[in-house]
Amino acid sequence: MSVLFEPIELRGLRIPNRVWMSPMCTYSADPGRAGIPTDFHLGHYAARAAGGAGLVMTEATAVRADGRITPWCLGLWSDEHIPAFRRIAEAITAGGAVPAIQLAHAGRKAAVERPWHGGGPVTEDLGWPTVGPSATPFPGYREPSALSRDEITELAGSFAAAARRALAAGFRVVEIHGAHGYLINSFLSPVSNLRDDEYGGSLGNRARLVLEVIDAVRSVWPGDLPVFLRISTTDWLEHGWGPDDSVQLARLVHDHGVDLIDASSGGVEPAEVPAGRDYQTALAARLRAESKVAVGAVGRITEPQWAEELVATGQADATFIGRALLRDPSWANHAAAALGAAPRFLEQYDYAL
Repeated sequence: MSVLFEPIELRGLRIPNRVWMSPMCTYSADPGRAGIPTDFHLGHYAARAAGGAGLVMTEATAVRADGRITPWCLGLWSDEHIPAFRRIAEAITAGGAVPAIQLAHAGRKAAVERPWHGGGPVTEDLGWPTVGPSATPFPGYREPSALSRDEITELAGSFAAAARRALAAGFRVVEIHGAHGYLINSFLSPVSNLRDDEYGGSLGNRARLVLEVIDAVRSVWPGDLPVFLRISTTDWLEHGWGPDDSVQLARLVHDHGVDLIDASSGGVEPAEVPAGRDYQTALAARLRAESKVAVGAVGRITEPQWAEELVATGQADATFIGRALLRDPSWANHAAAALGAAPRFLEQYDYAL
């Protein structure tokens, strides 16, 4: 029997296996219909659900228009966005997977080009002013405005409003994006947060924003459905956020209603990342061992046997699969076959067996 293909229950939600699609930006929305998913997104996510993933999570979805990474990113800041997202949630569900959505604000890393066009700041006609905890830019990007206390309070409300819309669209899991140098991560890291008020200084102060966002989201999200949080477990910088900080944060957010940590790393400043296979999953395993919260491991998980080992040995409760699922939408079904478990083929595809 494969542990990777056993179901997992979080609160009142049963997820059929532990192979989950990681949130990955595709930068494919039409700037003329800002933030609204297209037919590309519908097919993209439906294919991974039909391919056997237990949970399919959308890419970073901005809670405000100025929170998009690029003008081509998704958003859920108005009710006009709900119908297109509902089509995606319904397609994921029809494919046998749990529909999940990642809510985000890009902060000082917003208003940039798509990676295949260089990733630098977009032209003035496409861009917008950026914000952050302090007026310190990400290297090579626009200088952000430091958020006021009132603006920070409004941000928590924006996350809650987007979560309410996500629920109306049919999503069953909401993930708060607190990683990769985006807004919440930039508050957490001492590298980017130079504030001297109640949102800066100590870890408790730097974590204030993420706790307020979690509380706001939990206030509108059903008690029987889980909330995830993606974090960067380390900045990979000598004087930055590190694994000890992540363990403390995991304990804090669990008490505020987070059910699973999606354990990624890096992004607050350019850094040298180790080359080993377990460069990131080892940090997820430490979180799993030292906090009460469930953990999803992500990063260079490309072989079914490695994913199985991570779950079977208790290093993680689930695996978030990224690039492997981009290359092969049916990676989960192929992994099930390789591990002796039953692939979840849709009836329409039985002729392929």
